[in-house]
Order: sequence, then structure tokens, then C-alpha cells
Amino acid sequence: MSTYPGGWPPPQNQGSNRRLLVVLAPFVVLLVAAAAIGIGLLVRSAAAAEIPGTATAAGGSAPANVLANGAVRVGEPDAKVTVRVVMDLQCPACKAFEEANGKVLEDAVRDGDAAVEYSVITFLDRASTTEYSSRAGNAAFCVANSGVDEYQAWLSEMFTQQPEEGGDGLPDSALIDIAESAGYTDPAVAQCITDRKYDTYLRTKTDEVLNSGVNSTPSVTVNGEQITDAAALMSPNGLAASIAAAR
Repeated sequence: MSTYPGGWPPPQNQGSNRRLLVVLAPFVVLLVAAAAIGIGLLVRSAAAAEIPGTATAAGGSAPANVLANGAVRVGEPDAKVTVRVVMDLQCPACKAFEEANGKVLEDAVRDGDAAVEYSVITFLDRASTTEYSSRAGNAAFCVANSGVDEYQAWLSEMFTQQPEEGGDGLPDSALIDIAESAGYTDPAVAQCITDRKYDTYLRTKTDEVLNSGVNSTPSVTVNGEQITDAAALMSPNGLAASIAAAR
């Protein structure tokens, strides 16, 4: 907390305190609402500061099993319902969404009710001392390149072990352990993680996603319709009704 001479806050009389509370109350409500559904408009400004322009120009090699827009699709190719989730693996709101609706999406894929397209982007490298956001994002493409059958299990464990913001983030060895525990035991996956093979590709696709109009994470659509209801995103099984309505 910032400190001013004489301490913070400076002395005020009761009348000025009441006026201050009246002014601040609406802003507190807005901040809480924004936190409930994700990072909001901060995504674009944060990403712009962290994505090198040269990465966008270079493009980078594309992994297998990934759509042209950079999303990893899990589920039947002809599924009637498609859920798209844009996320950063360091994003706390994305973790909350996964905790609330991860099993809903796994069940929807297993039962053939929906396919899910996971669009992993990176804009939170500043939230760790080791560029965890982009290292985790690179790992998302490393495992996808090996196959998507275990992708949802891998993603669930990544969020379970999501590090606190402001720390070191998980080391590459932990990312490799998570991949192996989910079934990605090919040594090429571990090498891909340590080499950050898809780092440039990740940053390029991040730029494309943000330029497409996405400005918050998690950003969720069902058959192209944006889900803006915080209860559907953050309440346990809240997304199930939206998937059912789209069938």
C-alpha cells in the first residue's frame, strides 16, 4: 500500500467520509463484477505490451490437431453444438470457470452432445517471474500435437496446479510431469515443452484472437453466441443449460 507523509488515508471528517463512500460504492460493484467474469478489457492492453511484433510476422510452425485459428478441438467433427473457450492458463478466472464447468464440457464431449474448441492465448507473462503464461500456452500445443484424446484431462490438471500470480510459476519439469500424468508420455512432448517449440505460434495466434474482437478471459461462445451471464460461467454446471438449449 502506498504511504503518504502522516499516513494513509489522511484525516477526514465524518461528512467527507460519507461522501467518499457514496462516490466509491458504484466503482467497487463494477470491479467485483468484472473480476467474476474475467480479465475484461485489460486483456488487449496487457497482451500488446508482451507480444513482440516480430513473433506475429514470423508466424511459427503449426502443431498437428489444431484448427487454423489456433484452437484445439475435442469431440465429434459433426457435433451439433460447438463450445469455444478462450483462456490463459495463468488466468484465475479461467481456473474458476474450469472448476465450475470443466466436467460439463468433458461430459458433453463424451456423450456426443457438443465439441469443445479450446483457444489458449498468452497475455499474463507479467504475472510470474518465469513467463509461465507463455510456457504453459506452449505446452498446450505440445500435448495437442501428440493427440487430443487426453487433452481435457491435461487441461483440468493444469488448472488444478495453476500457480499463484506474482510467483515463479511452475517449472518446465512440472509441466512435463502434468503432461505425462495425463497420458502424454512421448519424449517428444517433453522436448517440445523445454524447447518452447510453439512459442512464436502461440504469440501469433494470441494476436489474431485479440484482433478478432475477444477482449476478456474466459471468453465462451456456444454455437457462436457469446455467453455473458456470470452465473453460467462461474456457477457449478452453469454452462449445461446453454449447451442443452443449443441442441
